[in-house]
Amino acid sequence: MKIKTAVYVKSAALASQFIEDNLYKIALVGRSNVGKSSFINSLVNRRKLAHTSSSPGKTQTANYYLINDLFYLVDLPGYGYAKRDKTTRAAFGKLIENYLLQFRPQVVMQLIDCRHDPTENDKMMYEWLTYHFYTPYILLTKADKISKNQMNKALKTAKEYFPDTPHPAILYSAQSGQGKEEVLRLLHSLTAANQSNES
Repeated sequence: MKIKTAVYVKSAALASQFIEDNLYKIALVGRSNVGKSSFINSLVNRRKLAHTSSSPGKTQTANYYLINDLFYLVDLPGYGYAKRDKTTRAAFGKLIENYLLQFRPQVVMQLIDCRHDPTENDKMMYEWLTYHFYTPYILLTKADKISKNQMNKALKTAKEYFPDTPHPAILYSAQSGQGKEEVLRLLHSLTAANQSNES
């Protein structure tokens, strides 16, 4: 897939603000500071389409990005940021839950920091997704920060922790571009299948 257009559409903090149209939707979930915004920017080759921050927990809304007038990437708030107060964390969790349960995006991609084993929050999110009949795709971010041996270990670990994913985990680096072509091919196959089903 070649990304020709990428447009920020809106941010939604309430269920009433979520977009309800017939376009394909791919939700991005991951713990705070896992690199979801950097992933979006590198994927669409735009430096500042999605706002990035060194402070975890910056994304507090569901942010919609329209790609090629064909599908949305929906960036959901990061989970598991301990320094936020309980009320704020609960609100983030409720927004994620409401979106995934009520609006049922076609695909969920779960981003995991490949430098560490999956956290308890990562495992809980994966289990929650599979319980609710999602089969999340796994992206291992920040791959430029580890060695090749560590990459192999990260892939093996992902296979052990996330056995039900429909596609092998993808190592991704927003800095080097590693994994970008693989993700673009995956997006093409997902959205092309959707178009075939609608025609």
